[in-house]
Amino acid sequence: MTSAHIETVATRHYFDREFDISAVKLLPGEYFVTAKDMVLTTVLGSCVSACVRDSTAGVGGMNHFMLPEDADPSSRSAAAAMRYGAYAMEMLLNELFKAGARRERLEAKVFGGGAVLANMTTLNIGDRNADFVLRYLQMEQVRISAQDLRGDLPRRINYFPVTGRVTMRKLRRQDDALLVQHEEQELAQALLKQQRRDKVELFDRDLARNAANKNAWAL
Repeated sequence: MTSAHIETVATRHYFDREFDISAVKLLPGEYFVTAKDMVLTTVLGSCVSACVRDSTAGVGGMNHFMLPEDADPSSRSAAAAMRYGAYAMEMLLNELFKAGARRERLEAKVFGGGAVLANMTTLNIGDRNADFVLRYLQMEQVRISAQDLRGDLPRRINYFPVTGRVTMRKLRRQDDALLVQHEEQELAQALLKQQRRDKVELFDRDLARNAANKNAWAL
């Protein structure tokens, strides 16, 4: 496994007493693929997780991405790129194929894309993530067998790759909601900063282009 993969593979292993089974917790920007009988778990606000498996090969995995597409993926590290759906989906499918999965046998279940903060509706992150994952899987010809997207509540997802079973709980408790809301606020601030940075970079490139054109005419 390359160092880029190591940066983005979920590493939080523990024993889940509720399901009496080994578990891995995924944070935003991570993925995990396994052929073992275990549970993969994550909490989603506006983020989306795709749970994908090949029942014949006996392998499945999950990712957790924060934004649909990266404007300039070549300029970011693997860990940063995994925040974006295009890279996160590519990583997940590629690792499944390496483990013996076949595209025509893949089954996907997708969750998340909620609008859990009122001010997040203007950024439309949840809807954009939900639209992206559906469009991506359709383009890759991966069958979607179940989905629970959008809405206004965060979700806790438990995925069992060997069987394909998913349990989902909408988080209504105050402490759960506050945890997700904090993450959503950080995401919104990061997105706004990125948008401002992209505008500055675009403005700088335009200035440089104009200066080059003037110099060319002067010659």
